[in-house]
Amino acid sequence: MATLTVASRANAALALPTVLSAAYAKHHGLQVSIVFEDVVSLNSQNSLDLVTADGDCIADEAILDFFNKAMKASFYGKQIEVDEWLKRSASFVLDNYKALCSPMKELESHLTLRSYIVGYSLTLADIIIWGTLRGNPTIVGLRRSSLNISRWFSFIEDTNPWITEAVAGFQSHARQRKAAASAAGANYNIGLTNTENGIVCRFPPEPSGYLHIGHAKAALLNSYFAHEYGARRGILICRFDDTTPSKESQEFQDSILHALSLLGVVPDRISYSSDYFQQMYEACVTLIKAGKAYADNTALEVMRDQRGKGIASSCRTMTVVHSCEISIDDVNKALRDPVIYRCNHQPHHRTGTAWKIYPTYDFCAPFLDSIEQVTHALRTNEYRDRNAQYHWMQDALGLRRVQIWDFSRLNFVRTVLSKRKLTKIVESGAVWGWDDPRMPTVRGIRRRGCTIPALRQFILKQGPSQNIVNMDWTSLWAINKKHIDPIAARYAAIPKAKAVSAWVDGIDANSIAEIPKHKNQELGTKKIVFSRDILLSQDDARLLKEREVITLMNWGNATITKISTDPQTGDVSLLQLKLDLQSDVKNTEKKITWLAKETSNMVPVELYAFDYLITKEKLDKEEDVASCLTSPSRTRTEAWADCNVMDLCEDDIIQFDRTGYFRVDRPCCDGQPAIMFNIPTGR
Repeated sequence: MATLTVASRANAALALPTVLSAAYAKHHGLQVSIVFEDVVSLNSQNSLDLVTADGDCIADEAILDFFNKAMKASFYGKQIEVDEWLKRSASFVLDNYKALCSPMKELESHLTLRSYIVGYSLTLADIIIWGTLRGNPTIVGLRRSSLNISRWFSFIEDTNPWITEAVAGFQSHARQRKAAASAAGANYNIGLTNTENGIVCRFPPEPSGYLHIGHAKAALLNSYFAHEYGARRGILICRFDDTTPSKESQEFQDSILHALSLLGVVPDRISYSSDYFQQMYEACVTLIKAGKAYADNTALEVMRDQRGKGIASSCRTMTVVHSCEISIDDVNKALRDPVIYRCNHQPHHRTGTAWKIYPTYDFCAPFLDSIEQVTHALRTNEYRDRNAQYHWMQDALGLRRVQIWDFSRLNFVRTVLSKRKLTKIVESGAVWGWDDPRMPTVRGIRRRGCTIPALRQFILKQGPSQNIVNMDWTSLWAINKKHIDPIAARYAAIPKAKAVSAWVDGIDANSIAEIPKHKNQELGTKKIVFSRDILLSQDDARLLKEREVITLMNWGNATITKISTDPQTGDVSLLQLKLDLQSDVKNTEKKITWLAKETSNMVPVELYAFDYLITKEKLDKEEDVASCLTSPSRTRTEAWADCNVMDLCEDDIIQFDRTGYFRVDRPCCDGQPAIMFNIPTGR
């Protein structure tokens, strides 16, 4: 029996035709089992894998060739035509509306007076073309408006009930993912309409900064609704809104793509607003000629004041403008002559100096959403007052309206998410850069030690709710702890400052033992060095009493026989202990971290802990961020760690016993200390 494995999150226009071909082969007696995996791709490469009955492995397009050869006896001498249509099926997979028009016209013409694509009975040509058209949401409008294609499409489905069953099986996995998301605590059943053919969403970041956690929510929600909402996989467009050249750069664009890849957000298509500058320019000229827009050279502050007060600009009545349809005194201020183009003489990072005027978001978003075939514009509800303006633009330009759903933006206490203010913080030198662990960027949060699975879980748990709340970071870090605790190996570290030497009686010579790094045995073992001379932290030493029995972690019990202190400071200067390995460690009150005082077992590390960047719970919109920065917002502790730390790599996450979880930012190298960042736990 052959086995077809399908990545259920793969492009349906590619996957569904193969699934239907396998079902078609089964319908004709070929033994094929179909297995679905909840991934975007198999082995990070293929969407489909087939293992034949002979043990041969085939992937993606080659699988259709396999079924074609296996079924050729049923094509009644029409093999050449079937082969030709299999080749032509690739032109129906495209997600570019314009590029689809030509092959759809050819198919429409071919199906005139025909019930089947090839001959007078069902062949693999019908199955593959039907499956491609069914799986590609971009083609739905063309399919329905084409008389012959629409007739043929319905006929194939109505006369072959097994096709409906196969499609239902393919779709069931999307429904299961939707149910799993609801079970996680978020309600994604928000009543979107016109979703039966898949949803086309867009995530439009401006390449003027690094992706922060608020952007991550928008990206993940758009990805969810495009790829997992409803029964059919849709399309996610990542459109770079590169319309402000003075703020944008290739560096920011690359960083956004990297952050999206970290989040597991895989756009089906990447586009740029700059690709459409000529079309938008022509559309703007059309508005001006129609009397629905005008050029204005009023000073910026004066323009803002006039718009707020509902006062018409003196430029409003120039030449072609006699009856503007957007009112200057509309109750909704977003409809009071919004700016749709601005002058900017800075070179653009993609188009150079070709343009000196650039469209604003208010014009760009509704225009491009419509022409890029977006079906649902999901955006934060800070834009709610502009929804009417969004649809006015589409109506004025004679464009298809796009459905809007707005969700609450992600707000956090003592956190700035304004890109303008974050830029000021970076430029002021208050942080190391956009990926500083104190920054709310995806890179910054990850660098502090938040795992991507935890971040995804936290954001998806919020869902598309419209309720505006100020979140506490502790919720995210509590989720993250559940992810890192099972994989964080345990080690020991002692702060260098005022570290206390202790002499241990009861050990004849140094020795080394191998013990588990963690109760999870799969993490392996670590070395424990036992020595007569050990180090304890000053904080622990100050709490000890003579004749007290304590537990030296990973060793055993010991009795405090003598404590020497500095009479002036009260600091403990020396301890003497006597091992008592026979007594039960469960009976002691104090479990103490220690380190053998051997050069090979004293690895220098620098441990960083971070505070909030902002002193206020919530920063007002116009408040100066520089006056509200926490100072200092980080602390550094020099410490000695055990010898096992030498084997750590960048990004490893560990736990120092009784100290906390840490992410390795820089491992030990060339005599330099390792640098580690403390990971909050939500407490």
